[in-house]
Amino acid sequence: MLDRDVTTVPKWPFLFGDVLLVALAAGLCLYVRPLTDWHLLAVAGSVVAGAGLAALPFVLEQRGKVRLEEVRGLATITEQMTHLRGFTNQLSFATAQWQVVQDQADKSVESSKALTDRMAAEAKAFTDFLKDANENEKKQLKLEIDKLRKAEVEWLQIAVRLLDHVYALHQAGVRSGQARLVEQLGRFQHACRDTVRRAGLVPFEPSPDEPFNEQMHQLSDSGHKPAEGARIEQTLAPGFNYQGRLLRPALVAVAGNGTAHHGSEPEKESVPLPPEA
Repeated sequence: MLDRDVTTVPKWPFLFGDVLLVALAAGLCLYVRPLTDWHLLAVAGSVVAGAGLAALPFVLEQRGKVRLEEVRGLATITEQMTHLRGFTNQLSFATAQWQVVQDQADKSVESSKALTDRMAAEAKAFTDFLKDANENEKKQLKLEIDKLRKAEVEWLQIAVRLLDHVYALHQAGVRSGQARLVEQLGRFQHACRDTVRRAGLVPFEPSPDEPFNEQMHQLSDSGHKPAEGARIEQTLAPGFNYQGRLLRPALVAVAGNGTAHHGSEPEKESVPLPPEA
């Protein structure tokens, strides 16, 4: 319960603030005419601030986890050093006894046999200790790898969600018909995508009239199967590749099957766990 209180940060206030900022940006794009440089700056600032606000609880939570793990690691090292010191004392005591028994070996064969049995038992205990220490180290390494993979998945979910918001904002600008606004939002979207591309996350959008590919594309209605040879009419949400592997197919509408309403963001699948290297 203590670990949960230390490492868990309530996320709903930050996400609520993110929604408000994105809604403010969308409202400026849709209802403010004409759009001045100050309006565009406010839109961009709202989106960037919303993104930072959404990511902030995860950053704080990760920092808390890292610091907690550092404290745990120091405590574990201290405990192991204490056990090692005790074990060293035991070895020193056993060595001293061995010297005494060697001096008395000619006087008592039975005493030598008892000492041999005792040393064998201590050697077995030492072997068991090393085996347990090795198993504990493996478990610790596996735990660290699982935590790193979980942090990677959380980062991918945040990045994909932010890029989906940026894409929706860009599409709203395109529908507004303002050429300057479209250019500004296009540059902003390109900058965001270029940033995540350096970490291996690559968005992609199918071209209009491109043949529908079940491996790379999906419809908003997952229960509907497009006709053979269907072609894409509109991209509703971009797809994503992560480090050369498909992370999420692009959400599209095909000709003759209908498209999603422009006033709402299409529902997207959750980001799966990235494959192990």
